[in-house]
Amino acid sequence: MVEAVSISEAQVWNWLEDVPDPEIPVISVVDLGVIRNVDVRGDDVTVTITPTYSGCPAMSMISLDIELALARKGVNKVALKTQLAPAWTTDWMSSKGRARLEDYGIAPPQPAGGPKRCPHCKSANVQRVSQFGSTACKAQWRCNDCLEPFDYFKCL
Repeated sequence: MVEAVSISEAQVWNWLEDVPDPEIPVISVVDLGVIRNVDVRGDDVTVTITPTYSGCPAMSMISLDIELALARKGVNKVALKTQLAPAWTTDWMSSKGRARLEDYGIAPPQPAGGPKRCPHCKSANVQRVSQFGSTACKAQWRCNDCLEPFDYFKCL
């Protein structure tokens, strides 16, 4: 007879740290702040997620990746719950996630509404090129010193 394995909420949170955001794979869905809650009751796991914005096209992939990651750990009863309110905010990003964004070449969100510095050369001499970037949550900026373009993750 196979003994049931006890799963803790802390384990599930730890496993979710390895699930990358499909649009920015250097940041986990935990560090992005879209995982709102983990509830473990016996072998049933419910993960509550909040999209970065209404209609975010990555949410179906995030949901699938969560289910697959937990299934690889032996969790077969996974329920995903979407919670829209309160709305996701960039304040929910972890400091580790913000640092990973910058290391990847994306300026992390800043309360002032623009990047503090170029993620490539660290110069503060930057200028907005367009409010629209590679995804709806990013804007296009350029460094006036190294002349490199870069995405800025908008504050939401």
